Amino acid sequence: MNIQLRWFLLLGGVMFHLQGVAAGSGVTPEKIHLGSVLALKGKAQGLGQSMRYGLNAALNGQQVGKRTVEIHYRNDSYEPSKTVPAVQKLIRQQQGIFLMVGNVGTPTAKVTLPMLKQERIPAVGFFTGADILRPGKGDVINYRASNLQETAAVIRQAIEQGGISTGQVCAYVQNDGYGMAGLQGVVAALGQMGAQKQQLGALSQVLRKKGVNPARNYIGPVGVYRRNTRNVLNGYKSLKHWEEKSGYTCKMVVTVGAYDNIVHFVEQARKSGESWLVSAVSFTGADHLHRQLKKKGLLKRVIMTQVVPLPEEKLPVIEAAKRALGSEFGLVSLEGYLVGKMVLNALQKMESPPSRYHFLNAIRSSQYDLGGVEIDFTRNGYQGSDLVVTTVAGAKGFLRLAAADWKPLLSD
Repeated sequence: MNIQLRWFLLLGGVMFHLQGVAAGSGVTPEKIHLGSVLALKGKAQGLGQSMRYGLNAALNGQQVGKRTVEIHYRNDSYEPSKTVPAVQKLIRQQQGIFLMVGNVGTPTAKVTLPMLKQERIPAVGFFTGADILRPGKGDVINYRASNLQETAAVIRQAIEQGGISTGQVCAYVQNDGYGMAGLQGVVAALGQMGAQKQQLGALSQVLRKKGVNPARNYIGPVGVYRRNTRNVLNGYKSLKHWEEKSGYTCKMVVTVGAYDNIVHFVEQARKSGESWLVSAVSFTGADHLHRQLKKKGLLKRVIMTQVVPLPEEKLPVIEAAKRALGSEFGLVSLEGYLVGKMVLNALQKMESPPSRYHFLNAIRSSQYDLGGVEIDFTRNGYQGSDLVVTTVAGAKGFLRLAAADWKPLLSD
């Protein structure tokens, strides 16, 4: 093959590659196309639907120069096996997607990130606090604080303000990547607070178990349940087994799960006469958790960490979200709204022509006040907010938990 022909073929291959990238870049003369894969059906549908409400209110139909933002949604029912084809459909659609935004869940993110990395599509504002996104494979941009930050905050407060010991902290988690990410946060927080080797060793043994839905009950101060089920009994019995075996008594159970199962866990504990303080992380879904707990009369001794400002705070972004969302306003839809506004800010500030490279430069260099919420990517380039607020379930919703309220909550 002569040199001239070799260069012609090489140039042709490069041009073909570039044309393929441009054709599927998510940018057309009229629109910027974004993708989102979340639970719109199934037992976690409340999370996906609320995120969609927030994203639409803040972002869908907005203008970026002469282009309109359009979000394409696909359902995965919070099951990784459904996530893969849903992501592939968005990537392969004729115009492609510019970003993937607001996806829900850790196990679903785990299978999504490698696909996005391969296509060089940024993952932005996913509804998960897992460490696999901090930093993540490929270009990962988070709004929210991490699971570690949430669990560390509630455990530290329970010990320092509530007066319990590290040995009185137990956990009930989903038996998958999301639950184990949360459990890693529990282990890290307890280690920092001086937990005993017996407790840390048992927790580490649970974390070392591998595979799909491995046997993690009856090992340590942890109960687990299978994702998208209401099976709580074995997880509850696992905690009772630990109490009998170790001599410790659970005072606070840190849960890392989805709202449907956590409600049934609280119900099981109360029916069995347990006075445990049950805490939940923000992913659980505050609005749906509160609604179901209230319906069953189970609001007492339930607390929750939030990663968004509380609805009663008089902040410009809260007022704007309430107007935009109307009856769909809630803590999860508020997060979707904040993610949407964060993305819109970067889209409108990026240099021309619109490209993922310019978008990432714009968002990673950003530091600003989003209507009362601090956004600062200059600290690490992948997480904009460190906000964690501890709340307690009340008649009308989750309210800020004051330091003085900890001891009454933890007293028998």
